[in-house]
Amino acid sequence: MAKEPKNKPSPSILKYRHVAVSGLSRNRRGKHYDLIQGIFGELETLPPGSALEIPLDQIGGIGLANLRSAVHRATTSKGMAIETLAEGKNFYVWKAKSAV
Repeated sequence: MAKEPKNKPSPSILKYRHVAVSGLSRNRRGKHYDLIQGIFGELETLPPGSALEIPLDQIGGIGLANLRSAVHRATTSKGMAIETLAEGKNFYVWKAKSAV
């Protein structure tokens, strides 16, 4: 017995449009991009032994987990090690001490 060929969807019933990869933007610019860039900019100029205090009620309804994740993602991509702490209504972030 010969196997029957599997039915492949014909191009006329494809669900999604095809686009050239070369025309796609390769940068991730999420909805909190401006906030995270501002935090990163301040972290770069932060003196040793200091932390940024970010009031959670003033960051536009971003949840703590999403904020922490976004800050870590941004700083890691730029090669900066940080530490964070959430206490009460504030989120703190500072540059980690270098391991020597």
